[in-house]
Amino acid sequence: MALYWFVLLPILAAITSYLLHLKYNKYLLLFFQLGFLGFAIMNMIKVKTNGPIIQTIGHHPLGVGISFQSDMISALLVLTTIFIFTLLILFNSHKPYMTHLFLFLFLILQGLINGIFLSNDLFNIYIMVELSSIVVSILIIFKKDSKFVYDGILYFLTNLGAMTLFLLGLGFIYRIFGTMDMTQIQESMLTIQNQEVLLVPFVLLMTAASLKSAVMPLFSWLPKAHCTASAPSIISAVLSGLYVKGGIYLFIRISNLFSYSFDVHLLFLILGFSTAIVGIIFALSQQDIKLILAYSTISQVGLILFGLSTANIYSYFGAVYHIFNHAVFKTALFLIAGIIIENYGTRNIKDIRGLAKKIPFVAIVLPLAIFGITGAPLFNGSVSKYMLQKGSTFSSLYEVGFAIINLGTITIFVKFASILFGESSEKIKLLWNQKVALIFLTGICFIGGIAGPSIVSFLFDFDFIIYPMDYLEKLLLYMGQVILTLLFYRFLDHRMRWFASIREIELSFNQIIGSMFVFLTLFIAYMTFIM
Repeated sequence: MALYWFVLLPILAAITSYLLHLKYNKYLLLFFQLGFLGFAIMNMIKVKTNGPIIQTIGHHPLGVGISFQSDMISALLVLTTIFIFTLLILFNSHKPYMTHLFLFLFLILQGLINGIFLSNDLFNIYIMVELSSIVVSILIIFKKDSKFVYDGILYFLTNLGAMTLFLLGLGFIYRIFGTMDMTQIQESMLTIQNQEVLLVPFVLLMTAASLKSAVMPLFSWLPKAHCTASAPSIISAVLSGLYVKGGIYLFIRISNLFSYSFDVHLLFLILGFSTAIVGIIFALSQQDIKLILAYSTISQVGLILFGLSTANIYSYFGAVYHIFNHAVFKTALFLIAGIIIENYGTRNIKDIRGLAKKIPFVAIVLPLAIFGITGAPLFNGSVSKYMLQKGSTFSSLYEVGFAIINLGTITIFVKFASILFGESSEKIKLLWNQKVALIFLTGICFIGGIAGPSIVSFLFDFDFIIYPMDYLEKLLLYMGQVILTLLFYRFLDHRMRWFASIREIELSFNQIIGSMFVFLTLFIAYMTFIM
């Protein structure tokens, strides 16, 4: 199947579904998604067998037609996108707001996200990101509560500002290379004698990618977009589990594109660590369970960026595998948060108690997702974090930084897990479709752990082994970190009065745009005077 069908098929399905208004629309779309998932699996097998695929629309030469590329990373991201969208449609199939219009927008978003992952043309990526920003803005305010329209507008305008910088960078790129095709640009990089002419477009593109990834200090837009009360829980799951990965993927593609000219590993190593720590601090200060999850996403983005920037092959592939892992367990966590909010009528973690007695099924799957994100042995996060840690051992400073980040993640989710305990007078059963979706997601958290080395070997042709003694060491370390966290909540948490002040920090649109230009200015200064 031609790669552009991964973009067009969901859009065509969305249009057909919206125009026909069939009675069993959601179930027909589920069958479509299952077939679509099969195409994604076939694409991955084809890439694994034959290597990366590059295609142009209309079979024109590169640089003339719009080109698409599928390598193992993009194939994995497309497969993950389709898989998660399928489960989200199943999970919410009983909801009254799953109207023809909602499904129309939801499927279009799926196609656009696939387009971001597959596009090999920089201008096409720009178009995909802009269109997806419009769709996301509408979905954020889909419940039409005027109180939260501001969040949707803020999200759209902030991303519009970032992509304006991206477009300016494209202007410089086209002037220098005469093409937007990344394959041709990379081939021409070696012919540029004066590398300084590439500095401005590189900084513009990387600033846009950094904002889309919610890198420190460009993360203030993310909690509003992911946690506004007018957004359905599956939209929060898509944004935090999948859509933010588009920014990370842009970071990977752009940094690889300019790798011959600029080495910014140290800068983004520092930014990754800073992003992770700030995300942890903000998450710990929150009382809203969705905001806790949103800020933990910022922290996980920092961890991924940290791994990508250590210039070590173990950390690099560990970070890539963690992108997939985070998509799975963060989607599960946001869906569980939606169930909790719906049944408790509150988002305040202090008012949510007795989950194990009130919703027993959620009390089973929630720990599995938490084990995944905290890197408990035998779960998927432990494999990616093992690789990240192994890649950081060449520097004691890097290893300490990784340990601090992981301890912070455990601290966040020990707090989150407190909702399991306490008394509850009534018991609630979930619908079968919700159970099936959560079983698949949390099941992968476990399968991705016990089969993690084999999965990484298959995906990236990168062999590594986790020995039984490694698991024992990780188990002891994990238990020690949990004990430290429990001591923190026993003796120190109530003394952290400055957490309340951090909770009140909220940047306006002007401040967000201002921080973007400060980032841009300091980035240029670093590239000019320090690097």
